[in-house]
Amino acid sequence: MRRRARARVEGTVQGVGFRPYVYRLARDERLGGWVRNDDRGVVLEVEGAPDAVERFLARLPREAPPLAAVERVCSRPLASSGERDFAIVESASRGAAAAPVAADTATCDACLAELRDPTDRRHRYPFINCTDCGPRFTIVRGVPYDRARTTMAGFDMCAACRAEYRDPLDRRFHAEPNACPTCGPRARLLDADGAVLAGADARDEAGAARPVDAVAAAAQALLAGAIVAVKGLGGYHLACRADDEAAVAELRARKRREDRAFALMAADEDASRALVALTRAEAVRLCARDRPIVIARRLRGARVAAAVAPGVPDLGVMLPYSPLHHLLLGDAGMTLVMTSGNVSDEPIAYRDDDALERLAGIADRFLVHDRPIETRTDDSVVRGPLVLRRSRGLVPASVALPVATERPLLACGAELKSTFCLAKADRAWVGHHIGDLKNWETLASYREGIAHFERLFAVAPTVIAHDLHPDYLSTAYALERDAAEHVAVQHHHAHLAACLAEHGETGPAVGAIFDGAGLGTDGTVWGGELLAGGLDGFERAGHLWPVRLPGGDAAAREPWRMACAWLAAAVAEPPELPSALAGEVAPERWAAVAMLVRTGTAAPETTSAGRLFDAVAALCGLRAAVTYEGQAAVELEAACALEELGAYPLPVVETAGRLVLDARATIAAIVADLRAGAGVSRVAARFHRALADATAEACTAAADRRGIDTVVLSGGVFQNRVLLERTSAQLADTGLRVLVPERLPANDGGIAFGQAAVAAAATRIAASYLPRIYG
Repeated sequence: MRRRARARVEGTVQGVGFRPYVYRLARDERLGGWVRNDDRGVVLEVEGAPDAVERFLARLPREAPPLAAVERVCSRPLASSGERDFAIVESASRGAAAAPVAADTATCDACLAELRDPTDRRHRYPFINCTDCGPRFTIVRGVPYDRARTTMAGFDMCAACRAEYRDPLDRRFHAEPNACPTCGPRARLLDADGAVLAGADARDEAGAARPVDAVAAAAQALLAGAIVAVKGLGGYHLACRADDEAAVAELRARKRREDRAFALMAADEDASRALVALTRAEAVRLCARDRPIVIARRLRGARVAAAVAPGVPDLGVMLPYSPLHHLLLGDAGMTLVMTSGNVSDEPIAYRDDDALERLAGIADRFLVHDRPIETRTDDSVVRGPLVLRRSRGLVPASVALPVATERPLLACGAELKSTFCLAKADRAWVGHHIGDLKNWETLASYREGIAHFERLFAVAPTVIAHDLHPDYLSTAYALERDAAEHVAVQHHHAHLAACLAEHGETGPAVGAIFDGAGLGTDGTVWGGELLAGGLDGFERAGHLWPVRLPGGDAAAREPWRMACAWLAAAVAEPPELPSALAGEVAPERWAAVAMLVRTGTAAPETTSAGRLFDAVAALCGLRAAVTYEGQAAVELEAACALEELGAYPLPVVETAGRLVLDARATIAAIVADLRAGAGVSRVAARFHRALADATAEACTAAADRRGIDTVVLSGGVFQNRVLLERTSAQLADTGLRVLVPERLPANDGGIAFGQAAVAAAATRIAASYLPRIYG
């Protein structure tokens, strides 16, 4: 008696060696049948002894390859056909893709061993890969995932590679990016004008062939102090020696990046431990297959130029994740700066012609290759348990929606740290980090990313969610697409919803949502909010004491303006220019801003927690003006004396039925402490403790009143570890359950997913749901 079954496997099962795994599993159980990719994942049929078929179906999800993520297996019986051989058959496509695409994955140990083996035919080949590692998302053009639908389509496999590809016992069996030096992509080193200096097609002055190892030549240029543009998996990096103060300073000047820290690439974990103090969790994260940038505390004596990370005690370190990186770091023999290949505020370059044009004034050399990049993708960034930027290695993994959407939807995100999100049924795909939508290049990248995801996952949105703010470019894009229903989602509600939905919950919860700014439902600038609710709506349970925002957006660039506004609210009017700012701000400018605060002219009210941090940093003399978003708050956190046990007063009062965190007393106490000679580290620590304690007190009161046992902490301000850890601990002591973002950023990089979760829930309520949420 024989049994035959058909099974559909859904999840991340393409590009991860799943079909070869199925082949070997079927052969192990002596089953006949076939397996193939299709638009939804993997489909297969097996036939043989009934107990063998049963074992096969049980083992199928349990023993899946390391890069696979099996979400569900559905099987049904079929009539036996007598088939005894098993085969991998050609993929099928009906043009309705739904199969998740795998993320790019760091080079595996087996490939590294070949890379370093002088007797191996792939010795020092910069594009070595197999079914367990290598590029995926950044080379995919469509699904099912086959070579013809990737940027490897232009490279025909040689006989040796094709033999591996067809051998079920080889780990490159059906490895779609498979290649070798004979048939695959090649690296070249170019000068700033695009002339070939090294590589297989290099020539000497007489025009004769002069093949030179391009990676080794690039390493020599770096050691000599050059700045080299390096083409990676998702775009170009700009590299230089990390220990060379002159080279790092020159890179800063050319890139027009004044203060923001540069990322570093260390050769291995041991090399990274000479730079930063890694906790066990941070070491695990550093070595994970997605290879993010891990922000950790810098070690005293680390051989890193001061210009790498001015003003902060941390360094962002990552390990090589492509064979080209491994070769480059090995040849250089030292840690390298490896920062995004762009001019400040522009998206990273990823197309060769564009890179040669845009980076020509920055890079002395270009280490390039001829494998096209389909999707521009920055490096992911993590700090402690938080994801600060979700991109390469993490995208495009889907995130489940706790409430399935009845209609396909697009969520357009916010303005800063922009991402987008597409969703259908119970699955959402949050796009890679795009950046701040400030210029045409970034907006073009944003549009391209949305179009690519719509094609890749076959989502044709009939609902488009966006921020309430009418002037965001993401909102303008949403409203351009008029063939869909539009849903405006309040900014801080989206933060609350994103964290809840990530944890598979719908609410209710009390959310402390602290960030720089978001348009409130009352038309004012929110930013230090206590919300109570869930995916289907919220009430504003409380907020930070409102003050003026003198000059509007100018206040975010010049923290001294917020110092003036908070002093006016807390101490006196007109406020006096603090001594810490006397050398930074002209008295007439201070007086002019004080007038704005007093009259309210060009100074709307705000409850922004981010601007409160700016004010304190300015009062301490840390930062009168910033060169990047959040800089003052980052430096204020870095200044904290962690041994300090004191806290300033920050009372929680009730006004008009809402809990208000009245930081006026805090500012007054800070001014008094500074006048008495208190050090900045003490002031910074006492401020952080005051805000954490008041936040926990207000959340507890709001939860008790509503019978809620869950608190969400989110928004960009909660990327501050000192604030997050103390607030979480205080809340946990009261018995409340605390949720924080883990898979998605707490900053605006998570907004799009929150918008999608709100819109998905709304499709289950009624077509006219907005009054129910914000009415």
